[in-house]
Amino acid sequence: MSAPPARRAGVEGSASRGGVIRDATGADFAAILALNAESVHFLSPLDAARLSALHGIAAYHRVVDDEGAIAAFLLAFREGTPYDSPNYRWFATHYDAFLYIDRVVVSGAHQGQGLGARLYEDLFAFAQDSKIARVVCEYDLDPPNPASARFHARQGFREVGRQWVGAGKKEVSLQLREMPA
Repeated sequence: MSAPPARRAGVEGSASRGGVIRDATGADFAAILALNAESVHFLSPLDAARLSALHGIAAYHRVVDDEGAIAAFLLAFREGTPYDSPNYRWFATHYDAFLYIDRVVVSGAHQGQGLGARLYEDLFAFAQDSKIARVVCEYDLDPPNPASARFHARQGFREVGRQWVGAGKKEVSLQLREMPA
């Protein structure tokens, strides 16, 4: 197990439709919590203390800043991180090195603008810069999330496992994307 790499110094994105991708800061936490609450039916709940703790151990935590409003965020962890997610732990038992996407959220007002794809492109560049061979994540199968299934297929992910979580209330598809050498 290795320590998480330093966060990318912040290759600031260009001001394009939907905003600029930049590192998340504590000043963004209220907006991140609001976005998480907007999509909590697909995610685990998050409060300020938990967000602060996760931010502190994240390898990658970036936002899309649309003229001062947070339109989207992505939070990811390296292997060896003290993270208690059952999905993260599944990957930790199956792979020695990886970058785990814990959550990606795009505000309802910004959906359909390609912000999720832009964040994934930025994350993939971070993975390559950090010499991380695998990016992993999961999405819901039961209850179904077909939009996420289509999105992850377009991003080059493939299923490597399934598991029931949340006291057997949710089945997830565990996904992997191998990064080019």
